[in-house]
Amino acid sequence: QLHFVESGGGLVQPGGSLRLSCTASGFNPEGFHVGWFRQAPGKKHEGVSCIDQTDGTTYYADSVKGRFTISRDSTKTTLYLQMNNLKPEDTAVYYCRADSPTLTTSRAMCVVPPFTSWGQGTQVTVSS
Repeated sequence: QLHFVESGGGLVQPGGSLRLSCTASGFNPEGFHVGWFRQAPGKKHEGVSCIDQTDGTTYYADSVKGRFTISRDSTKTTLYLQMNNLKPEDTAVYYCRADSPTLTTSRAMCVVPPFTSWGQGTQVTVSS
């Protein structure tokens, strides 16, 4: 399992912003598709945004387009998710994951997350 450590979550009012970070632990994610995923209470995990390893193409779930921005640092070891105009429905535990481009495309990884286990994640709560 490719392990990340997520941080940056918290409680924010609707319309507010948060910036999530995750750092790869024990491996170099440069050769992998990487992305952010989330699990809201009572729901399945869903892909939020992913970056393609081959060309850097980004994918966003329709629910976050125009509000969230995925990026990574120059070393490609840290992944960020800038979240603006947050809504109560964004409340979830957010996770980073990665997968090999030999196994999947970045879009497929995001649309149907292939992972069966998840790390600790970081809690984002949007509430007034």
